[in-house]
Amino acid sequence: MLNKSSGPTSARCLTALKRMGQKKIGHAGTLDPLASGVLLVLLGQATKLSSHLMAGGRKVYSGVLRLGQTTDTWDCQGRILEETPWSGVSVEDVRREIALWREAREQPVPPYSAAKHNGQPLYRLARKGCDLPQKVKRTEISQADTLDVSLPFVRFRVACSSGTYIRSLAHSLGMRLGCGAVLTELTREYSHPFGLDVSCALRDIEAEPLLLTRHVRPLADALPEWSRIDLTSDEAERVRNGLPVFRVRTEPAGERKALLQHRGEPLALAGREEESSCWTVVRGLWS
Repeated sequence: MLNKSSGPTSARCLTALKRMGQKKIGHAGTLDPLASGVLLVLLGQATKLSSHLMAGGRKVYSGVLRLGQTTDTWDCQGRILEETPWSGVSVEDVRREIALWREAREQPVPPYSAAKHNGQPLYRLARKGCDLPQKVKRTEISQADTLDVSLPFVRFRVACSSGTYIRSLAHSLGMRLGCGAVLTELTREYSHPFGLDVSCALRDIEAEPLLLTRHVRPLADALPEWSRIDLTSDEAERVRNGLPVFRVRTEPAGERKALLQHRGEPLALAGREEESSCWTVVRGLWS
């Protein structure tokens, strides 16, 4: 896990690791250049977990927004489109609107984002001056706290589903308050199942490459909620050949995903239908 600093893109961070000899590398959710914090970097066979980690990964962010501005990117790094007085906004107004984030079930997608329209990223279309569609996406906010209000700046913390645009939360809050708002700081404190406490800054790794090895976690640690099924040699061979494994059901009721292991090494991700004892491989993890 990298503790990304504000400024570089996530792709630039991965490129820096590639230069250190990491040939197969990926991630489980990028961070905007403005943002800092937990960037889950996947090495080797762990790159095959990317979609599984991003699909159900809970995220926690802390950030700062500024009232009184609207930009084309919905953060402070964009072109200012409008500046509006915020003097009529009270601390209570701000706290109320942030609390209402928990009721959001969908949000507008920022015009400068990697979301695609007709196969093209929105940010690329926006830079060309194209008319952009008004896209929305599903979101789930389980926590929304106001940490400090020093108008026009507001510090907050949110826990949300993977893929939530925090810029969009700030922008929508500004629209509801009638004065506009932009995101000025953002830190990802947690990206399931890892937090800042086990992350390391890229600059420290570049200064001492051995730190990378010390901060690599076992693949199984990325799937703490998945059942573990230890396979015999014969079962492991079946899995490598794409065949299902039959087991007497010993997992908790409702458990339908498992990490198949052989001699302690992760071999595959598997799933089963409800009431079935047949585990079918959904993603092989062998070389």
